Amino acid sequence: MNTPRLTATLLALLLFFSIGTASAARLLSLVDARPEAPPFTLKDTYGKTVSLNDYRGKVVVINFWATWCPSCRKEMPALNRGAAWLKKHGIELIAINVGEKEKRVTDYLQKEPVDFPILLDLDTEVSTRWDAMRLPITYVVDQEGRIVYRALGSREWDQPELLVPIRALALPR
Repeated sequence: MNTPRLTATLLALLLFFSIGTASAARLLSLVDARPEAPPFTLKDTYGKTVSLNDYRGKVVVINFWATWCPSCRKEMPALNRGAAWLKKHGIELIAINVGEKEKRVTDYLQKEPVDFPILLDLDTEVSTRWDAMRLPITYVVDQEGRIVYRALGSREWDQPELLVPIRALALPR
């Protein structure tokens, strides 16, 4: 038996699986129970009232974030690119700002504009019901209004590993 070759093969496999595990941790977590998504009605940054019921019958990705959160700011450009791709497939993405004044949010969006709705949870009532106290956190809700996936922490939202499972929810069954 060739010990150096076996050692090199084992090291390569170990490296492959440790890298795979690290990136798997940055994917979506399946929510086994698929609970009903807590309802909400909030104003967006344009003053329009938006409700979760507005998205009934569609898959919707809901991201909770804040301007003071470095990870939230880091993921925002990729979230915007991912939202554009998802929209082509009939999937909506909205972001809910947690507990900040509207001016702070709109000032941030002047510097870092996005093409998806930003809702304002001024009193953190909605984020509390969604258990969104650690930011960023993102939920994927199916057509029936049930939470299917959750992602705690920032992600590269324009990566196929994240987008394809979400798109699969919108495919006819």
